[in-house]
Amino acid sequence: MKNRAGEYRKNLTDELQYKSFLPSSLPPNPPVELDEETVKLLSKANHSVGILEGMSRQIPNIELFVSMYVRKEALLSSQIEGTQATLDDILDPNLEENTNQNVADVINYIKASQYASARLSELPICNRILKETHEILMQDMRGGENNPGEFRRSQNWIGPAGSTLKDARYIPPNLEDMLEAMSDLEKFINSEDELDPLIKIALIHYQFETIHPFLDGNGRIGRLLIALYLIEKKLLSHETLYISYFLKRNRIEYYDRLTEVRVKGNFEQWIKFFILAIYESAQDAINTIERIIKLHDKNVEVVKNTGKAAKSIMKVLNYLEGSPIIDIKKTSMALELSFNTVSNAVNRLVELGILRQTENVRRSRVFAYEEYLGILRKDT
Repeated sequence: MKNRAGEYRKNLTDELQYKSFLPSSLPPNPPVELDEETVKLLSKANHSVGILEGMSRQIPNIELFVSMYVRKEALLSSQIEGTQATLDDILDPNLEENTNQNVADVINYIKASQYASARLSELPICNRILKETHEILMQDMRGGENNPGEFRRSQNWIGPAGSTLKDARYIPPNLEDMLEAMSDLEKFINSEDELDPLIKIALIHYQFETIHPFLDGNGRIGRLLIALYLIEKKLLSHETLYISYFLKRNRIEYYDRLTEVRVKGNFEQWIKFFILAIYESAQDAINTIERIIKLHDKNVEVVKNTGKAAKSIMKVLNYLEGSPIIDIKKTSMALELSFNTVSNAVNRLVELGILRQTENVRRSRVFAYEEYLGILRKDT
């Protein structure tokens, strides 16, 4: 049966026969029609994204904040896929020695995100960038045999663990259809049209997840694509908006709404859900930035009054906004300050209640910027 979203195609014959989904090219035909509620929501979402962009320009250390925020997103996006790790694991100053597969998953996501953002200055969003980003995401992974950096060369399917083609919940396009669909999607991403960018990225994300072009990592690449698109369209200048927490919280509804498009061609309900995700995520990011700016300003005032050592203490405080869990040796190397200077600054920050010692691992003492971490740990 065919609807505006696509149709099911028979593959193979007899016992081996199965049906895969072939999505129609975007934009939908007939075109998407938004009801009054969705139009209002779209206006609110665009307004919130604008406020978020304005606020991100006020952050004292935007690059440090973004690197922290990308780590939080990497964690949430990986948790959706079942990764078991915490924010403190990812921020451990002795990460190289303490890494495990779960943490490695998240670290790869961070590297992939940073790579893709940098690549946007050289190329528009295209299949080449998606493949290169996928290769970084899948480096040394459990799914390492899943063709890192390449579109799949076999049929995949979605269903509970242990399911087969026979009892899959959803079967994406066969190989030939997948390659054609990804080529069409690339053209749609880069086409000039009248669609509001938030509606367009809603359609792009749906289509990418429906095509499922990789053997593994589709969810993470599909979520990364949202941030990349908002940057490419200049709605945002940094990766300050992520919808992984919203999708994690509404995971069942997320999958149900994608299915509703495939089964009934109902793009409208999906778009409404997606725009709500953008709106709530933008509000969440605005709230986070407000709290971080307030904390920064409060602690800068405290440090200013510490006398002669204020300059070195301020350097450590600024460093903490990108690395809120530190040890003295690595911090002194990163800041190119002597061990004793950093040690004195850290001790002073502990006295001021800004830093807290976390654990005594032999001589390497670890300190945490607890109030800052408390803001970022929310929802993880």
